[in-house]
Amino acid sequence: MPVATTGRSSGPVSVDFQNVHFRLGPGTVLEVRHLQGALIALRPGLPPIFDDVASYSLRIDAGEVAMTPASLTALLNTRVFNYQGAPITDVEVSIEDGHLKQKGTLHKGVGVPFTILADIGATSDGRIRLHPQSVKAVGMPISGLMSALHLELDDLVSSNRARGFETQDDDFLLMPDRLLPDPKISGRLTRIRIEGDRIVETFGSSPPAHATGGGNYMHYRGNLLRFGRLTMNDTDMRLIDADPSDPFDFSPREYVKHLVAGYSKNTADGRLRVYMPDYDQASGADLRPASPRPSTP
Repeated sequence: MPVATTGRSSGPVSVDFQNVHFRLGPGTVLEVRHLQGALIALRPGLPPIFDDVASYSLRIDAGEVAMTPASLTALLNTRVFNYQGAPITDVEVSIEDGHLKQKGTLHKGVGVPFTILADIGATSDGRIRLHPQSVKAVGMPISGLMSALHLELDDLVSSNRARGFETQDDDFLLMPDRLLPDPKISGRLTRIRIEGDRIVETFGSSPPAHATGGGNYMHYRGNLLRFGRLTMNDTDMRLIDADPSDPFDFSPREYVKHLVAGYSKNTADGRLRVYMPDYDQASGADLRPASPRPSTP
């Protein structure tokens, strides 16, 4: 088994993910098609701690991820606009004719229902740009009225960079590295597109799918990685979907449930292979400590 060490930090842990669905919050799933990057420790003197999603960030060097409109809707309502005085509430996102459709309530004195149909694209500095093609309030087109009154979106909606969004003229900008809950995710967004019923993001120069082999897995390599009461030195740990017939449905916050419901193997040269069920199968795992056995007289 991995041996305990002093726990000193020794640099990033390389990661290689394939076909994993990350449960990041209530109703929010980030569909990782393929990804290469690193876990970066956030606490001085400590390695990434797998049990604590606030102890590390996930840096994406190259990869492709996707999200459904339902997941984006949950993310906007439960995190991005979930604060006192938020300018927009009750957001509902859908895809219509290759555009992103957003419904919600704009709070400017009174609550005004609105609908925006927008093009989606990536800015040169890696943000998501939503550029409205049509704007309706209370079901009536108001694009012409805003133009006549010399109003732009940033006159109506105040930016909040801490929550991951800002307005710029008529555009709505989202910052991928600030939108999601822990673990923090960073990387340079180079492309975003609508593909069927998914919003697909490309980071870096994305490698081709299945570039490092088939299956659904998360592979961690190099330096130190702590999990449970152990710290792995010269890490080589692969978390493998026990059912490869569908994506690996995984919760970083509740990985112990996956661990308890699965099983692990060690190779002769010290590598660790952990086979885990999907979240729905793992969520029933009994995490209570085992009762001590009665002693034999």
